[in-house]
Amino acid sequence: MSGTAKQLLGEIEGFLAQFDITPSKFGVAAVNDGHLVAKLRKGSSVTLKTADRVRAYMASQRRAAPSQIACRATVPAAYRVLLIIGGGIAAYKCLDLIRRLRERGIAVRAVMTRAAQQFVTPLSVGALSNDRVFTELFDLDDEREIGHIRLSREADVIVVAPATADLLAKMAGGHADDLASSVLMATNKPVLVAPAMNPRMWLHPATRRNVAQLAADGIAFVGPNVGEMAERGEAGLGRMGEVPELIDAIASLLSSSAGASVSAKPLAGRHVLITSGPTQEAIDPVRYIANRSSGKQGSAIAVEAAALGARVTLVSGPTRLSDPAGVEVVHIESAREMLEAVRNALPADVAIFAAAVADWRVATQSDQKIKKSPGKNAPRLALVENPDILKAIAAERSGRRPGLVIGFAAETQNVIEFAQKKRKAKGADWIVANDVSPETGIMGGDRNAVHIISEEGVESWPELDKAEVARRLMARVASRFADARAEPA
Repeated sequence: MSGTAKQLLGEIEGFLAQFDITPSKFGVAAVNDGHLVAKLRKGSSVTLKTADRVRAYMASQRRAAPSQIACRATVPAAYRVLLIIGGGIAAYKCLDLIRRLRERGIAVRAVMTRAAQQFVTPLSVGALSNDRVFTELFDLDDEREIGHIRLSREADVIVVAPATADLLAKMAGGHADDLASSVLMATNKPVLVAPAMNPRMWLHPATRRNVAQLAADGIAFVGPNVGEMAERGEAGLGRMGEVPELIDAIASLLSSSAGASVSAKPLAGRHVLITSGPTQEAIDPVRYIANRSSGKQGSAIAVEAAALGARVTLVSGPTRLSDPAGVEVVHIESAREMLEAVRNALPADVAIFAAAVADWRVATQSDQKIKKSPGKNAPRLALVENPDILKAIAAERSGRRPGLVIGFAAETQNVIEFAQKKRKAKGADWIVANDVSPETGIMGGDRNAVHIISEEGVESWPELDKAEVARRLMARVASRFADARAEPA
């Protein structure tokens, strides 16, 4: 990808986040109904003429909607985080971190090092934070008011992410030769760092000394985690913590510093019940009937629900996934076991049925392996219908039925039509429908394209990774409960 394309993509991503729209709503005349965005995300280049046309379009939209932008700037925030973005590839995670913090009512102001600006643009960061991005120590206007002191004192918590080896060394050594290090030297507020670097850099004796010194100074750490590095073939301890981990750590520091609970978790006090993965219906002790579900979407929803503060029960069929942290997981195999586990987990505020439950099971399970006999026909398997878990829970009596029942519809044709019929037939409040035809790669894959079917109509989302689908779905759930609280009694 060329430098022009990289910079343009950053500007577009910031614009989309600022106006909370998808690429397909970006403007047909400007970007061919979202196709340009998709190509840029895949690494394609762009002509200067096209880049100029897109920038002109974004400028015109901002001029046409100043009230919308101003409105976002005046939303009251109970807490303020100063985010210092270091120069590492993990800087891209900060865009999601800013978005999620603001969703929770936490204001974010950003300081970017020069190296950080090689990975994400100040324009993207500023659009998401809806605040000015600070980059220079010797800024005449800012330093008239001793800007680095003001930045350090106006925040409730300072977060350094990604915290590179260089930034950790500066902090441990007490350096103050740029804006980021000067802010850190001048603060009297809690500081949280999220290290991110090559495993050998993390394990280097100098880094270990610096980390030990910072811990002794009272600096809080989150991560690093074990995982793949940006460099090809590199893996180990050094990957920056994921956004939900950072949010939990930030909320904890805010709670400690304020001496009160932080309202950063809109589903706090709620119980979310989720089913996930396939079921396996035994034929004999060796064989079973199942499907291709990986459980990735249900697991991602569980992670996001927990990040929003909910108590989460995940009833999972057999998968290859690790149990999500902070989630109660009930492992089952058959559809009947899943229904029993779901009923045992009630009551719940929300029930999300993402599992791909086998529709049928064999009428009579053999207690011995069915043997193949030469010259004889294959055995006939009589099938009976499995319980309809979604329909059963949606029909539970008042006090047992969850306040919001969400089903999933995996279809290979007429996706929206079949999902609309399913919502009515099952008694669900919402249906999350997707096309699982083999060519989509959704069943067992890492991405998903869904339609949210509700009484209000159909809301279609673009193709997203399953973590983003989970984030959007749970944000919609949280909004539903927030709206309910706001209604007059």
